[in-house]
Amino acid sequence: MVHILSILSLLFWLAVIPFGIGLIPANFISAKKRGPGFVLLAGYFGMWALFEVVTMPAVLFVKYDNFKVASVLFAVLSILCAAVGLWLWYRRAKSGKSGDRRHENDIHVNFINRIKEWIAAQVKRMSWAERIEWLLFFVLLGFQLYKAVAYASFDGDDAYYVVESLIAQQADVMYRILPYTGRPTDLDVRHALAVFPMWIAFVATRSHIHATIVSHTVMPLVLIPLSYLVYYEIGRRLFRRENLSIFMILMTMFQIFGNVSIYTSETFFLTRTWQGKAVAGSLVIPALFWMFLWIYDGKKEVTEKRTTPRKAGRRHEDIGLWIVFVCINMTAGVCSSIAVFLVCILMALTAFCLAITERDYRVILKMGAVCIPNVIYMAVYVIVAYSGLF
Repeated sequence: MVHILSILSLLFWLAVIPFGIGLIPANFISAKKRGPGFVLLAGYFGMWALFEVVTMPAVLFVKYDNFKVASVLFAVLSILCAAVGLWLWYRRAKSGKSGDRRHENDIHVNFINRIKEWIAAQVKRMSWAERIEWLLFFVLLGFQLYKAVAYASFDGDDAYYVVESLIAQQADVMYRILPYTGRPTDLDVRHALAVFPMWIAFVATRSHIHATIVSHTVMPLVLIPLSYLVYYEIGRRLFRRENLSIFMILMTMFQIFGNVSIYTSETFFLTRTWQGKAVAGSLVIPALFWMFLWIYDGKKEVTEKRTTPRKAGRRHEDIGLWIVFVCINMTAGVCSSIAVFLVCILMALTAFCLAITERDYRVILKMGAVCIPNVIYMAVYVIVAYSGLF
């Protein structure tokens, strides 16, 4: 019974809650751009952004039992956000704006049956060659998941990151105990603001599973498929449907044979999946390119709309995409402090290129606004590092 409850708790916090949160930005984009993959990815980035907002003040201003304070507050807020997302979806479906004409007047239709129908429709559209290619991709993905779990890699960083998660789970303290000695210590700004190990501790605490098991067994089963989901969404923007399976197979091969150095993102992707810097390189940065592709399409649509009569109430951009964009930038801070700086540089370069190619320099202001949380993050980092107040 205990194991069943733990599995149900994992499903709740790693599937239900992110999907519910993802429905919030999904309700503010056009029907053709949203789908189950978009909702799940948006939910995870939104959940991690919320965790950063809740956890950083607790780390800085609460000395004792700060993990307990942060985890309770985050649990309440994440459930509320998921409920808001479900309510928005319910209201949109009830008003007939869900984009699913077949079921727009029947919001109580069995959700599982709709998923089965969608999968059957996708398979029916595929040729036999595509079906074999997708089967090969899932075999390669399953091989990676099996290796990541059954042959888990251990390295020196586990002595810090995994033990920090375990200390938070067992002592309800974040970054106030030195993992190497077990003694109290001052706040280490280099690690204290990158709270991804604390999110792992939260999942471990809520599911009543040891933090080490969650890090080495549960996280690869979650983060590796999420990374491939980002690649799938990128492939949808770059390739035709019949070529998408080939792209995904190539991505799996790059990951499997990318261990040419201990510093490559492919090495971190499969051997240090649970570490924040691995998530930053394998998930956050590709997600930024995914958003860049959507923004490029969005800018094209704006240009097309300017050449056609404007309909009343027609929006020129999808607000939901920018919400997800902000959450992805905030997730960089959850993963690694240096990732915040790298993400800002990447966005500045991309904004400059887009401004020239699209001949619209407002994109620089928009992306600058997206980076505001990152600027605040870096300001807090400097204050904590050099003020001596913490």
